[in-house]
Amino acid sequence: MNKSPYNIIISPVVTEKATDLQKEHVYIFKVPPEANKIDVKNAVEDFFNVKVEKVRTFHVRSKRRKWRGRVVGKTSQWKKAIVKLKEGYTIEKLGV
Repeated sequence: MNKSPYNIIISPVVTEKATDLQKEHVYIFKVPPEANKIDVKNAVEDFFNVKVEKVRTFHVRSKRRKWRGRVVGKTSQWKKAIVKLKEGYTIEKLGV
């Protein structure tokens, strides 16, 4: 796996809860399943030029999708990284 920040951070997660957490300097990103906490920390620090205090990661399981009562498939599983920045740092590009 290439450890470039562009390959580690796939996309930010934009939900109502994630947007509320940005006020507390907590940001949520979608990352590859093989990325670890150290990779995520280094990628966020390099990409956004901030200091990271804490990183939490976990796998989001796939869910079954139904259509008219039948199971027609399932969503893909992915990995979520919750990143807390040190005091005084924010990511302006995602901005609240």
